[in-house]
Amino acid sequence: MFKGIGLVPNWQKKNVSQMIAEVQEFFAAHAVPVYVVPAKDPLLHMPSPIKELEEWWQKVDLVIAVGGDGTFLRVAREVAFMGLPILGLNLGYKGFLAGIEVGTLGKCLKKLICGDYSIEERLMLQTTVLRNDESVFFSQSLNDVIISRGPFSRIIKLDTFINNDFLESYPGDGLIIATPTGSTGYSLSAGGPVVNPSLQVLVITPICPHLLYQRSVIVNREDLVSVIVATSSADIYLTLDGQEGFALKHNDTIRVKRAASVTRVITFAESNFYKTLHNKLLEA
Repeated sequence: MFKGIGLVPNWQKKNVSQMIAEVQEFFAAHAVPVYVVPAKDPLLHMPSPIKELEEWWQKVDLVIAVGGDGTFLRVAREVAFMGLPILGLNLGYKGFLAGIEVGTLGKCLKKLICGDYSIEERLMLQTTVLRNDESVFFSQSLNDVIISRGPFSRIIKLDTFINNDFLESYPGDGLIIATPTGSTGYSLSAGGPVVNPSLQVLVITPICPHLLYQRSVIVNREDLVSVIVATSSADIYLTLDGQEGFALKHNDTIRVKRAASVTRVITFAESNFYKTLHNKLLEA
């Protein structure tokens, strides 16, 4: 039996209050307390739940992210250090990361209370930006790390190294370094491969490269990917999971490697990766 359940909603989603009420009613019937991150400023897409999560440390056994993939990614970054498993309830469009759709909520909650579920550990990325040999940015992400040009149509050049060995100098719109979990996101749109999230690899995919070839490179999870900004005449930005950003400068070095933390994802037997791939992407 669970000692408590944490709910992190995206309050901007339609029907979110109804879904939260259903979850609360279900767990109340089993005498399991439910803690909800409250709605805050309505102009915010989703308030940071970090304060509430810190208070939940000894209170909950898992966190349910109620929204879309963006909500799930936000929660993943903020609970990874706690080791709490996450279950996604999809109220968004695709919801590739979510383990529950609205129509299966009741059935999945029953499986949850009966222990009929699995926990997968998903690889995360740790990103550091060095400027003049000093660290100016540090964070981690579940899906991807994106280095891309600003709003003006100028080609940027990114010198890329694997474990200090030169790989390629990519001219184009940017570069994506994705986890297997993130391989179905922006990396896929840029022509990258779909990778089973159980694999322990990193996927490097150029964005609109000004080259006669465009191929992704898959590297081992223990490899260190270093990217040097070799362009001085364009705005270049670093983005993590499409949510956290940092402005880069000429000669900045972006180092990306496997994070020490992992995201623990709750899954059900009937929702394996290949079924989800078929339902979410191949029938799109």
